[in-house]
Amino acid sequence: MLNGFVQGIKYNAKGLFLGIKTPKLLLLGILRFIILVAFTIILATLAISYHAKIMALIWVKPENIWIVWIWHFLSWLLTLFMIGISTLTSYILSQILFSVLIMDYMSRITERIITGRVQEPKLSFVKFSLYSIKQEIPRTILPIAISTALFILGWFTPLGPVIATISSIITIIFLSWDNTDLVAARRLLPFKKRVHLLAKNLPFHIGFGLYFLIPLLNSIFFSFSPVGATMYYLEVIEKQEENEKGTS
Repeated sequence: MLNGFVQGIKYNAKGLFLGIKTPKLLLLGILRFIILVAFTIILATLAISYHAKIMALIWVKPENIWIVWIWHFLSWLLTLFMIGISTLTSYILSQILFSVLIMDYMSRITERIITGRVQEPKLSFVKFSLYSIKQEIPRTILPIAISTALFILGWFTPLGPVIATISSIITIIFLSWDNTDLVAARRLLPFKKRVHLLAKNLPFHIGFGLYFLIPLLNSIFFSFSPVGATMYYLEVIEKQEENEKGTS
């Protein structure tokens, strides 16, 4: 268990270093970061532009100076909520529409570097792109649904700090899975089999995702995370499966 956790920390760092020194991977990592930021800015701007109208629907600004401070506080909370929703929506849209294809391309480049070739699925580019996007929808929505449910539960129970910690761990597990699942999806493994691989390697995914909790640095590691995750899948998971087949 500890070994898998340490491997997660090491492979994310190894992937970052390989990505930075490989021109194609460096360009794609920067592109992925720019797309996410662009979506966030556009949606946050739209959300803030409707802030006054939404606040007016919720509560018209009172004239009483003893109550107006509560109105300002709620207005501030609404702003944070709208920005949070914009960021969340931006992540989902960027993943489904663009990032999954960029991540798969980064994974393919990494596989070619590691093994000298890429095991291509017997599908056309268009069919495989649609397949990848289709796979990304449950892989993106499932962790968000779980994290949101835990977040709401934390508001209505005294276990808020504990639930917040659990929610953070679950979030980084699924963010890591977004990356380690790339090769498995490209191999056209069934979704149930890929979930089994996630459950089997949970310590690795926790270690791999620790970098995503570090402010500022997390965006850098996140942009290049497909590289380290692909290295791990090829060097560890596939070898484990080969050994299991050999002993069976």
